[in-house]
Parts: sequence; structure tokens; C-alpha cells
Amino acid sequence: MPFDQLKRREFITLLGGAAAAWPLATRAQQPERMRRIGVLVPAAADDPVFQPRVGAFLQGLAVLDWSIGRNVRVDVRWATTDVAEVRRHAAELVALAPDVILAYGTTTLGPLRQVSRTVPTVFTGVADAVGGGFVDSLARPGGNTTGFIAYEWGISGKWLELLKEIAPGVTRAVVLRDTELGSGASQFAVIQAMAPSLRVEVNPVNVGSAAEIERAVAAFARAPNGGLITAGGSRVRFHGDLIIKLAARHKLPAVYYDRAFVDSGGLISYGPDYVDLFRRAAGYVDRVLKGERPADLPVQAPTKYETILNLKTAKALGLDIPATVLARADEVIE
Repeated sequence: MPFDQLKRREFITLLGGAAAAWPLATRAQQPERMRRIGVLVPAAADDPVFQPRVGAFLQGLAVLDWSIGRNVRVDVRWATTDVAEVRRHAAELVALAPDVILAYGTTTLGPLRQVSRTVPTVFTGVADAVGGGFVDSLARPGGNTTGFIAYEWGISGKWLELLKEIAPGVTRAVVLRDTELGSGASQFAVIQAMAPSLRVEVNPVNVGSAAEIERAVAAFARAPNGGLITAGGSRVRFHGDLIIKLAARHKLPAVYYDRAFVDSGGLISYGPDYVDLFRRAAGYVDRVLKGERPADLPVQAPTKYETILNLKTAKALGLDIPATVLARADEVIE
């Protein structure tokens, strides 16, 4: 099912649960100080991938007794992936003088920091916070920014291991990477270092236009025993539907970094639970609102990783998934 047609039931459930936890202020209560939170995400308002993530953040706030309309106002800006749009929405949020901003990913955090380096900011989904210049170090961020990285570099090698495990005959792999992010090169370097021990030749493809991706994958697929890996990045996610179609068309077993690809027909994913990262981000926002400085809050790594498998896609590719993979899959789509 394409990204834009995924059911929104999970997001509605999360919002419903959060709303139920938002108590209404009574006349007998003293009015509380109203705090303001900005949220900046690189997606459209109806994006089915980010809806449950933002919903989890709102639910996390509710659990911490932040009640919309009583003691907090949340301004969400759905900025899409267009750089100019991200910068415009970032400027709008900063102009509202929020107490703290939640931002997702390098492509959103970068433009936000161009607008302001003083508004306290909590991020999620940034692959290389230190290399990107967003924090001084993970333990001591410094400045006005802290948050939750997308993953540690070692996960990249696990993508190649998983590809070889589900398709032992693979001897070649194409790695689609986002070269606008330094993490794209770093992820490929880890995969490349792992490749000799698994006897797999890896080939990087820089994700550009749809036509460029199509030509590169078609050229790679002309030789046998190939597989596909997607490194993390907003450009990769933007072309998600195309990448899934190309993998199916050329019969390439593919490993993805995010379950959204598998929900839309991709074969298998291994990566962090991004919904959980947004829920945990509510805790850091709470601490900032209560007076702690982002500079003193260490950047954290994901604590929950998930493997999602699409058996229907496996059957279409003629793959017999090992029992070990089935056993450790967190979810199997049939």
C-alpha cells in the first residue's frame, strides 16, 4: 500500500488517547501559566508516517500532565521536505517565541538553527548530531539543542547481515544513500567494511532524481545475485514508493531502515522505533519546560529497535525466509 494511502487508525487512536488525558480546567482552579511548544516535521499534514509519531509525542505530553488549552499550546508546522518551506515554517515558529521546539531530522534541524540558536530545541531522528554540528558531544551537547539520534552506526552493518541472511545467494548489493547528509557516506562506510566478511560486493548509488534512481537500479539489476539496501535520509524516504517498485520489478531482495517501507510493500526493515523516539522526546520537552537546559541533557540513542517483515513480498520474490528471522521479527505482514 503506498505511503499516501496507509490507514490513519494508529494516529487517530493516539490522538484520542491523548485527548482523553487532557483535563479541562474548571472555574474553581487557578489559571496556570500557558507554555508554548513548537513542532517542526518534514512532512505534509496528512502524512501517514508522521501522524502516529506526532500523536505519540502529544500523548507523552499528556501523561506528563501537559494539557492542551490548560497549561500548554502546541503549534505544529508540517513543512514537507522542501528546503524553502522548512525554513519558512521554522521562521514562523521562532517568531511565536515558543518555550521549546521539537524538530525531526537533519533536513529540518539545519534550517531551524539557521533561524535561531537560542530557542531551546529537542530533536529526534538526527543520524549524526555531532558531525552535523548540532551538538558539541553526545554527553555534553552545549548550546540550545539536544535530543535523540536516529541510530548508532553499527546498525548499517546489520542491514547487510540481514540481507545475506534472508537471501544467501546475494553476492552484490546496491546501497541507496542520501549524499546531502554526511551520515549517508558514514552508513555506506560501515556496510563496505562489513562486506568482505560476508562475501558481498557493495555499490553506492547517490539518491538524486527519480529518473537517476531508476537508471542506476536498472543498470545494477542487469547482473544476477543482487540485493538492495536503503540507508537513512529524507531523500530516500521521499522516493520510497519508487524504490519499492524498482525492487519488485527487478526481483531484488531489499532491506530498509524504516518500517514505513515494509508497510508499503517492501520486504524487510530493521531500525529504531521512531514512534517511541517521539514519545521519549516528550520527556525532554517536559524537562526543558521545567527549567533544565538542553546543554545539560545528554543526547540519547534509541532503546527500541524493530524488525518488520512482509511475507507477501517474500513469496513474490520466491524467498524462503529462515525460521530464525521469522522468530525474531517484531511484526510479520501477511
